[in-house]
Amino acid sequence: MQVALDLAREAEACGEVPVGAIVVVAGEIVGRGYNQPILSRDPTAHAEIVALRDAARTLSNYRLPGATLYVTVEPCVMCAGAIFHARVARLVYGAREYKTGAHGSVLDLFTEPRLNHHCQIAGGVLAGESAALLSGFFELRRAQRTVSRA
Repeated sequence: MQVALDLAREAEACGEVPVGAIVVVAGEIVGRGYNQPILSRDPTAHAEIVALRDAARTLSNYRLPGATLYVTVEPCVMCAGAIFHARVARLVYGAREYKTGAHGSVLDLFTEPRLNHHCQIAGGVLAGESAALLSGFFELRRAQRTVSRA
């Protein structure tokens, strides 16, 4: 998770919402990503999607059986769908996402029995550090807007 937090800091340095993700298979990082929808002009370029794409290229397979995805924030619906389609075995995330979270914060796709794939989930890992990155980012954004209006 520490590597994912470092990637989140990279996103922040680029002006993106600070979310980072890695994909690990057999103890090795095979995919890395951080939020970059603004930089890439791609609304799907969330950290999870970028990391899953990187892992798929590394492993030459769009399925990632046995993979663990570490992400600093609870995935949204789009990212949950990508996790299902990639057949990720385990999801580990940091902070809850009370506006778009798909693991219980807004809705819970991960326990939906009609879906054909489920993964093990551990939430709240380094949640304080993940949440602090996000709240600091948005506090700075609000302060900048206040200054620019004055």
